[in-house]
Amino acid sequence: MITIRAFCGLLLASSLFAQAHTACAEDNPDVPPRDVVTYTFAGESAVIGTSRAYSVNGDETFMDLSRTYDLGYNELIAANPTIDPWVLEHGSVVILPTEWILPRGPREGIVVNIPEMRLYYYPPALQPGEPSSTVVSYPVGLGRQEWRTPLAEFRVRGKTRNPAWILPESVKEERIKEKGHAEDMIPGGHPDNPLGRYRIELTIGAYAIHGTNKNWGVGMQVSHGCVRLYPEDIAALFPLVPIGSKGRLDYQPVKVGVRAGRVLVEVHEDIYGMSPWMWQVAQDVVREAGLEHDVDPAKLEAAVEAASGVPTDVGFADWPRPPRLSGANAELVSARAGVGKESADRPVRD
Repeated sequence: MITIRAFCGLLLASSLFAQAHTACAEDNPDVPPRDVVTYTFAGESAVIGTSRAYSVNGDETFMDLSRTYDLGYNELIAANPTIDPWVLEHGSVVILPTEWILPRGPREGIVVNIPEMRLYYYPPALQPGEPSSTVVSYPVGLGRQEWRTPLAEFRVRGKTRNPAWILPESVKEERIKEKGHAEDMIPGGHPDNPLGRYRIELTIGAYAIHGTNKNWGVGMQVSHGCVRLYPEDIAALFPLVPIGSKGRLDYQPVKVGVRAGRVLVEVHEDIYGMSPWMWQVAQDVVREAGLEHDVDPAKLEAAVEAASGVPTDVGFADWPRPPRLSGANAELVSARAGVGKESADRPVRD
């Protein structure tokens, strides 16, 4: 049986998606960049940002709040599992999960944590040879189950404004099956071009980081494997990233950090089914960080079960001891290739 509330939510969802599709079909405008928020951090246990509570004061949905507060739709859903994302009651309180534990591993260049669906960019340090101590972060949309975003290391090989979309043969085959035909190319700036106004090309085949003509898809698995950002986010990131920058596509459903003397764990859904024993993954991450004796197993298990995406205190009640993080990190298979100064259009996934 479907309730009236749920039925209204479904109608509203259908209406909003229809409006989004219509807007995309009518225009693919160039939007001004979002103001860049830079976080300063220190040490391997770094936690950035602060989660907030938001009181609903109008006719809003999670789609609206996601874009306004630069979050992925997935982040709001995970942090607020009991709230209807389409019918928000006036005065109801929504958690804005704007606090994150930095992923393990080298903190340089671009790092995309796939299960989190979030990108971290570490600008070069002011002093050559010094590690980065600042980071900016943006939510992203990633590849669908049948077009998974791969795990790989890369470099930025080029950058393009108003990129044309040269369709790979594999994507054309899919479009022919679905639509009966497929274009060879869609011009830059065209409303049907899924690359948006800016593209950052990577040294891993046809994969790229780019904008989108489907703004509702940030925080969802909607692409053919590429990394999609809100138009205002890619407009802000594009000029920050130099050609030749390092990066990696990583897979960390569980992250651990220490803030104000407390051990925090951040757990995300295993979207590609790569970590079937999440409880074991969480224990391994805590042990690799050297914090296994400082974490309450019951709290850790509860955090894994909730998978809220919000850094959660899992320390013992009487534990305010200094952190002892070790730096054991799994390495990804390198997928490096040549890096050029300029980019030429070639087939690219979206």
